Amino acid sequence: MIAPDIRLIAVDMDGTLLLPDGSIPAGIWPLLERLRERGIAFAPASGRQLATLQRMFAGVSAGEPGAGGELDYIAENGAYVVRGDVEVSSDAVDPAFAASVVTRLRDLVAGGALRAGLVVCGKRSAYIEETDPDFVAEVEKYYAKLEVVPDLLAVDDQVLKLAIYDHDGGEAHTAPAFADAAATHQVVVSGLHWVDIMNRTVNKGVALRALQEALGVTPAQTAAFGDYLNDLELLQAAEWSFAMDDAHPDIVAAARYRAPSNADAGVITVIEELLGRD
Repeated sequence: MIAPDIRLIAVDMDGTLLLPDGSIPAGIWPLLERLRERGIAFAPASGRQLATLQRMFAGVSAGEPGAGGELDYIAENGAYVVRGDVEVSSDAVDPAFAASVVTRLRDLVAGGALRAGLVVCGKRSAYIEETDPDFVAEVEKYYAKLEVVPDLLAVDDQVLKLAIYDHDGGEAHTAPAFADAAATHQVVVSGLHWVDIMNRTVNKGVALRALQEALGVTPAQTAAFGDYLNDLELLQAAEWSFAMDDAHPDIVAAARYRAPSNADAGVITVIEELLGRD
C-alpha cells in the first residue's frame, strides 16, 4: 500500500498507538523522524489532557536525536488543539452546565446509584475532589497536571470536558444516568470505564478538520487511526482511515481499512507501508 501524498497523520492513543501495558512502542521514535524529514505532521489524538500528551512525547519536544520534530496535539477528545505551543482551537463548556454535572454526580454517588468519580478537565489543569486511592491512581495515568481541590464547584478555569470514571463500567451505568444531558451536550463512552461530557461541537473529527485547515491539508492527504467510539469522527475526517484489529464494531464499520492490533504495533506497521521503503 503506497499513499501518494499523506501530509497529516492523526493517531488515537489508548488501544491504538499504545501497547497494552500503556507504553509507547519504541518503533515510533525513528518513524517520527522519517515523518519530519518528509514534512508530514503527526498528531496524537486523545481524550487525555494536553500536558499528558506533551509529557508522553517529551523527547520530541526537547529535540532529542531520533525523536522527530515538533508535534501537533488533539487533546481532550478534540476540545483543545495545539500546534507546538500555539493554540489552534478550543471549545469550553458553559460554567453553569459544568457545575450541574458536578452536583448531579455527587447526588448519584451519595445515593448509591453509581460508583464513580469526576475529573473536571480545565485548560490549565485537571481537578478532582475524590481522594479514593484507586480512583486517584487511575486518574493519574491520564492527567499530568492534576490538582486535588476541596470543592470542584470552586474551580476557576475554562472547563474543556467533564470526565467520569465509573468503577462498574461507563457504558452500562454512567452513560444511561446522564443520557438526558445528550439533549444539549455530548455524552461519549470513551473507554471501558470512562464517559466524557463535552459541548456538542467537540469531537476529534472537528479538531482534525481545524488542524487540516491550519496546515492547508485535505482529507485525502490525511491518515487517521482509532479503535473506540470517540474515534468515529476522527476517522470520518480522513480518507485514509484505519480501525485497529480489535476495534469497536462501529469503528470497524466506519473505517476504510484495517490495521493490526495495538499489541502488534499496528499503527507503526501501517505508517511504514504508507511511507514506502526509503
